Amino acid sequence: MTPYTNATSVRPSNQTLESLAALSDPFESLIDTVRAHRFGHEHHHDHEESITDVEADVLEAVRARAGEVHETLSHDNDVFCIEFAGSTGGGKTMLIERLIERASDDETIGAVVGDVAGKDDATRLRSHGVQVENINTGKECHLDPTLVSQALEQFVLEELDTLYLENVGNMVCPADFPLGANRRVLVVSTTEGDDVVRKHPMLVQTADVVVINKIDVAEVVGTDVARIRKDIENVAPETPVFETDAKGNVGIDEFASALEADHGHYHGHRDESTH
Repeated sequence: MTPYTNATSVRPSNQTLESLAALSDPFESLIDTVRAHRFGHEHHHDHEESITDVEADVLEAVRARAGEVHETLSHDNDVFCIEFAGSTGGGKTMLIERLIERASDDETIGAVVGDVAGKDDATRLRSHGVQVENINTGKECHLDPTLVSQALEQFVLEELDTLYLENVGNMVCPADFPLGANRRVLVVSTTEGDDVVRKHPMLVQTADVVVINKIDVAEVVGTDVARIRKDIENVAPETPVFETDAKGNVGIDEFASALEADHGHYHGHRDESTH
């Protein structure tokens, strides 16, 4: 893996992403309206239809911005981007660490990490010698493509090969907010119980890959891994599933090899499209 150095890879900027908590345009007020509608805040019944229309407009705007991020990364700079979503404590950061450890010497990696507060996960990833931009979302329970786009301004994208996006720990909100990644990896942990997929089917259905992590403690916490797999098959039958113990480095080879093959397949199509 090519080591990251501040001197060559960071563009000067007055903006500090460490404490960025909200969007700086009217898009944020629209999102607030959607939240009020979804979470049962009082509103008049005769406004129901207009609020639903606003929600549809917001989600369409999110998809459009995610498309712009995807265009910037994949088409303009040939960066393969993988988003990791899932609950807090499920093992997203450690899985990314394992993938970084496997990277070839000539691969340049970056990461954008979202957390409500703090920079613990970002610090862990930085210890592996990669450039990491940390976004503290404050009250927000997910990253969105605008925040990701702002973070990308800190990278020299033409020098990157792979970018990892670690979403805020949450099994609900990210479902409606694509970030523009090539692939979304959903991490579920045995410590969440074997009903985790049944409780959160929407996020499972948005994932390209599902990882069942912490299989080493499944028996201790009374979780049936086979039941989790069955539930995934019921809601997303075509989605590949991997079982891992990231801490013990178990199952990582199979998972990483699949991503690497996917990465190679993506670049193969990119090469063909340029000829």
